[in-house]
Amino acid sequence: MKKISLQKLALVFSGAIILVYGTIWACGGYDYDFNYRETTNFTPEALADQKYAPYFLSQDLFYENNRLNDNASLFDEDIVQDWSTFLKGKLQDETIRFFIADTGNVAVAELHNYFTKNIETRLVKSWSKKIDLKDKKTKDFIEFLHYAKPIQVASTAEVTWDYEETKKVSFDDAKWIQAIEDKYNITTDKFLKNRYWFQVMKAHFYSNKPENGITFFEKTGEAQPKNTLYYRAVSYLAGINARLGNSAKANYLFSQVFDKSPKLQQVAVFCFSPKEEKDWNESFSYAKNNEEKIALWAIHGYYNDEEKAIDHIFNLNPKSEYLDFLLTRLLNTEELKTNKSFENQSVVENKKANNDSISKSAVQLIDKIAQSKSTNRPYLWNAAAGYLQTLDRNFSKADDYFAKAEKELPKTTLAINQLRLLKFINNLSKIDELNPKNEATIINDLNWLYFELPKNNDEVFRYLNASNWSKNYISALYKSKNNAVMAELFLRNGQFYHSETNLLAMKAFLSKKDKTPLEEIGTAVYNVKLQDISEYQSVLATFQNKIPEAISFMKETDDIKDYTFLGNPFNGNIKDCNDCDHYAKQKRKFSQLDFLTIVKEMQDKIANNEDVYTNAMLLGNAFYNITHFGNGRTFYEGQIIGSGFNEFEFDDTNRALITDCSLARKYYKMAFSAAKTNEQKAKMTYMLSKCERNDFYTNRNWQFDNYWNVDNKEVDFIAWNGFKTLKKDYSKTKFYQEVIAECGYFKTYVNQQKK
Repeated sequence: MKKISLQKLALVFSGAIILVYGTIWACGGYDYDFNYRETTNFTPEALADQKYAPYFLSQDLFYENNRLNDNASLFDEDIVQDWSTFLKGKLQDETIRFFIADTGNVAVAELHNYFTKNIETRLVKSWSKKIDLKDKKTKDFIEFLHYAKPIQVASTAEVTWDYEETKKVSFDDAKWIQAIEDKYNITTDKFLKNRYWFQVMKAHFYSNKPENGITFFEKTGEAQPKNTLYYRAVSYLAGINARLGNSAKANYLFSQVFDKSPKLQQVAVFCFSPKEEKDWNESFSYAKNNEEKIALWAIHGYYNDEEKAIDHIFNLNPKSEYLDFLLTRLLNTEELKTNKSFENQSVVENKKANNDSISKSAVQLIDKIAQSKSTNRPYLWNAAAGYLQTLDRNFSKADDYFAKAEKELPKTTLAINQLRLLKFINNLSKIDELNPKNEATIINDLNWLYFELPKNNDEVFRYLNASNWSKNYISALYKSKNNAVMAELFLRNGQFYHSETNLLAMKAFLSKKDKTPLEEIGTAVYNVKLQDISEYQSVLATFQNKIPEAISFMKETDDIKDYTFLGNPFNGNIKDCNDCDHYAKQKRKFSQLDFLTIVKEMQDKIANNEDVYTNAMLLGNAFYNITHFGNGRTFYEGQIIGSGFNEFEFDDTNRALITDCSLARKYYKMAFSAAKTNEQKAKMTYMLSKCERNDFYTNRNWQFDNYWNVDNKEVDFIAWNGFKTLKKDYSKTKFYQEVIAECGYFKTYVNQQKK
């Protein structure tokens, strides 16, 4: 998992930045999120405070749907309610919203002119019927908006990703800024004074001399109430410092915004950007107390080193809420280091490798904190400590921690499931060799994990990783005992059915009635059933031209034998167009069993010398169509061979099977020998050339690993023997002209011969 760099995303504030109603937004790119459910076992939502969900571990800047948006209305309702309280019901909330919004700009301007110059317009008269224009507070409200509206225009200008463009929407009216500052100085009402103060900070930020905002804040900031407006102003102050290159001071200020202003928390995280260790140390020097130090460590730990941040914060305040979200990040980071595939590893080797991969200092730190019993959520820390002890192979100690966690665990389904999952992982991890006694410790949890949880459609709980890991784990245990059948049940091996010994062993196993509980589970999770094996045997027998055997195996299937071909498998066309065959009207649909039965009947007729040409031709078509090149691919597609758009989606053994046209060639040759007319011979010559063509391209493609590496930039119109013969001996036939009309490849070949 990619950690977010400290030098992340963009040059905050020295690059593009827009502040909208106090919301800081900067240009930055997001990575695609990793699949949490399939890569981790610890679900942070289960035990941590949801208000910190944006900061759970993610490859994106923020977790899941907690995106930082350009939101011009972030504080709108706060503003409305503040003014509503100030106005004491003189204006309805809807009216306040109107005046604050851009739609109210004209009304504000004309009402202000009325109050200051006694200019009464039609609009003013209209408003006089709705609001009390003699009310002082209403006048104060309109006057404030008069001063604030020009700054609002700058702050809500269209977002641009170019800093130079951003400067074009700056607010550079120094006299206006001074006028607002004068209003701040002379106003005695505490509410209005606070709001004018904020407007001054906002105006300085958008001005061509933002450094004046620093001077103003240093002179006046201490006297301001530490409310929402104050920390919005601090965010502007941070932005100004960042613009001027004072990144250490800016980062300190952003940490305070993060700590004190929930609505601006994500903004602060986004903009926090220490460039190097020296820069970080300088930021830390601004901290006045432990609370401010903790805020710095929290946001710094989010970007850089959770373990170090947890250690420092715990020593400063073990009750800090920030410890919890940092812990979830640490856990997810550690578990992502582990290898879950067991590829070329035994269970013991895998556990040793995973044990070596995790941070020992992290295990010790979380162990120490959990034992302290001094955190806000001891159940979270006990569960986390237990999980890390599992990864560290201290399974008994993990059990102890899980028992402690269970005593104080929230009674939510998610929390209960999370702890159960961690306990299961620990129990399975204890097993190095399966026996009836230790199998009993995991049976109930395996049934829960494989069959109960998927029914719940829970998109939050991360159990899929444990599900896949446990199958790999159990498969590896059976593999070490040379139990190929049980190993296959829990983890599909693409080569398994290439061994007849394995095939017969699996068929015998699936047929037996007295299975153990673990064998029953393995059978249930295995996606190959008894009828799939019989179908596979039928397909193999068919490609070996052992049709009676194929029929016998096909009859063993339940419903597969009744699957119908999409097209007529006995048709032979000049141009292979499987979709055309599938959409063509069919007088009769052929099932898998019908197909084999008819093939057997045709072979019997040939053996009795009945209409050899027709029967051999139809058999050639049949065996051609069930290859990868024909219209009857569904015959071989199944749970064992699989399916695919091209031959590269199959392993070498199956690829060789489904691209083999030898049986089709055999019967086309037989038909040619039995042909009585040149038309018949011409047709069989061409059908043989199709087989020749397929062999050529199949053999050529073996040198490539996948479909996209095949070089088809130029097509060599090779003079295959079939083409040569068709042109030389049968150019006078009607069928020859049909080939010329339909087969562009052959037409090109013929035209090349004329040159």
